[in-house]
Amino acid sequence: MRTKIFNFLTSPIAVIVVILITAGLQSVSGNLAYFFGIIVALIALWGSKFKWSEFGINKFPWLKTCMRALLLAVLIYLGIDFIVQPLIEHYLGAIDLSALDHIRGSLVNYLIFIVIMWVFAAFGEEFLYRGYFMKRVALFLGDTDKAWLTSAVVISALFGLAHYYQGLSGMITTGLIGFLLALIFYKNRNNLGLAILTHGFYDMIGITLIYLNKERLIADWIGQFL
Repeated sequence: MRTKIFNFLTSPIAVIVVILITAGLQSVSGNLAYFFGIIVALIALWGSKFKWSEFGINKFPWLKTCMRALLLAVLIYLGIDFIVQPLIEHYLGAIDLSALDHIRGSLVNYLIFIVIMWVFAAFGEEFLYRGYFMKRVALFLGDTDKAWLTSAVVISALFGLAHYYQGLSGMITTGLIGFLLALIFYKNRNNLGLAILTHGFYDMIGITLIYLNKERLIADWIGQFL
């Protein structure tokens, strides 16, 4: 029974339907869309008898992976803040991060949000968007490098759409960040843990700067030259 459920939820038709429903629910509620998708993905995991490798999660060297993830997170953050964000905001307006104002200057809210981020964003989003959606679409398309890259582009667009509350600039920027995380998974298809940790470290940098009210320090400095 469990195997049949897994086979069904990882079939091309089922995955495409789940992706379309998730995308459609974005117009109603981002949280509703996320929880719908993650529940389906977790049921698929249960159906696989918790065979994490079906979602790209295998044992990996923790220290080495953490160091690589931290380096990647810093590089991505600097690239986004120095180049991408200033350019996008110059033409489309500032990213709307007002949904995170509750953590500014509040240590308690900051610490609580860090925990929530690691569970629902770092793990949850990578498990859903990369481990479930991206991997399955890549397999449907032939499991070639081209198939994986095509899947990365499509799913990253969906990932950006999920952050519509940040405005158009936020959706585009987040979509690009999602694509970079997808590339990490593309290059490490049996180690989703690297993408999870990179996502978590990246968000920790951003959340910490928001807590300190310094998240626009680099983008605003670069922006004055545009």
